Amino acid sequence: MLRPFVVLLGALALPAVAPAQGDSTAAPDPIAQLVARLDLERYKATIKGLTTFGDRRQGTDRNRAAADWIEAQLKSYGCSNVARLKYDYQPPTPPSPAGRGGQGARTSAAGGGRYRGVRAQTGVNTDSTKQPDARLRALDAPASTPGAREEVYCTKIGTTHPGEMYIVGGHMDGIGWGEAANDDGSGTALVMELARVFSSADVRTDRSIRFILWNNEETGLNGSRAYVEQRRALQGTKDEPKWLGMIQHDMMLFDHGMPRADGTLAAEQRPEADVNIEFQGSAKFAAEAQQLAWTFERANEKYATDYPASVGSHMTNTDSAPFQDYVPAISLRENERGTQIGAGWDPNWHQPTDLYATYGDKDFRLGLNAAQTTLAALAGLAGATIK
Repeated sequence: MLRPFVVLLGALALPAVAPAQGDSTAAPDPIAQLVARLDLERYKATIKGLTTFGDRRQGTDRNRAAADWIEAQLKSYGCSNVARLKYDYQPPTPPSPAGRGGQGARTSAAGGGRYRGVRAQTGVNTDSTKQPDARLRALDAPASTPGAREEVYCTKIGTTHPGEMYIVGGHMDGIGWGEAANDDGSGTALVMELARVFSSADVRTDRSIRFILWNNEETGLNGSRAYVEQRRALQGTKDEPKWLGMIQHDMMLFDHGMPRADGTLAAEQRPEADVNIEFQGSAKFAAEAQQLAWTFERANEKYATDYPASVGSHMTNTDSAPFQDYVPAISLRENERGTQIGAGWDPNWHQPTDLYATYGDKDFRLGLNAAQTTLAALAGLAGATIK
C-alpha cells in the first residue's frame, strides 16, 4: 500500500497553459517569467568560474578555495542563511574498487539497469602526464588528505510553509586531472543559477528550497550521506524543515549518442539529445519519486526551450541515492547513469578532457534546459510568485 503523499501531490499541478497571444487581461505566468531569468552566458560563466580551481578534488586546498568561492557567490545573489555542513572523511580500508572513482564501480549492484548496444571503456584517469596543460597539471597535483570536510548550502525560506523544504543539489568535487567542468561543474553551476533566480528580492515561495553543493561525491557520496545522517532525524524541528523531495544534478552537458563500433562519438550534441530524469525503482519511495519525476517531465514539456526530457527507473550512484528511502528523490543528468554513462557514452568522464573548452554552446544549452526544467518544476511545487 502506498504511503500518504498529500503534501507533494497537492503541489504537483503546474499552472494552466499560458493564455493565447493577444489576451491582455490574463495575468502573466510567473513560472515563465522566472525561467526567462536563466541565461546561457551566465550559466557558462559560473561553470568557467568553477574550473579556475581545477578538478576541485576533495581534501585539497583547491577544493576548499572553491567552496569559499561558491559561498561568496551565493551571498552575492542574496541567498539567505548561507551555511556549511561539516563532517569528517577517512578513506575506506581497503580502498574503494578501482575503475570508477569508488562509487561508480557499483553501478550494476546498485540497480543501474542492463547494458545494451555498443560499450566503450570507462575509468578514472590517475596519470598526471595525460594532462598536456602544464598549468592545470600543477594545479591538480596536490593530493587529497583525510580529515575535516565542509559543503556549502543556502535556503530560500518559504513564506507560508517555511517548515517544508525541497532539497536541490549538485556535487562540487571532481577527479581525473582535468577541470571537472561537466562532472560536476555543470550541475553545481545549475544549482547556483537556481539559487540566484529564487533569491531575487521580488520572488516569494510558499515552501522552502535548500540549494546544496555536495563534497566527497567521488569518494562514495560521502557528503550527501553525511547530510542524511546528521539531518534526517531533525526534520520538523527548528533546525531542519521537513523534506518534501530531493533533486540531484550530476553531469548535464554531453549527450552525443552511443559510441560507434570503434569507440568514437559524434563531435557535436545529437539533435535528439534529452534531459534524463531518473528515480530508483527499488527505493522505498519509488512510487512517490516516479510521480515527482513526471512532474519534472511536464515542466520540461511546457517550459524548456530546446531539449525534451525522458523518465527512467534506474537512478544510481549519485547524491540523491542516500535520500531515496526517506523522501521522493530524483536525479537529472545528460544520459542514463548506469546504462549509458556507465557504458562509455561520455568519453570525458573522469578524464583530463573534462575541460570547459571541450564543450560547445549546444552542450551548454542542454545544461541550461535542465536548469529550466528544475526551475519550472520547483516553482510550481514550492508555490513561487513574483511580487
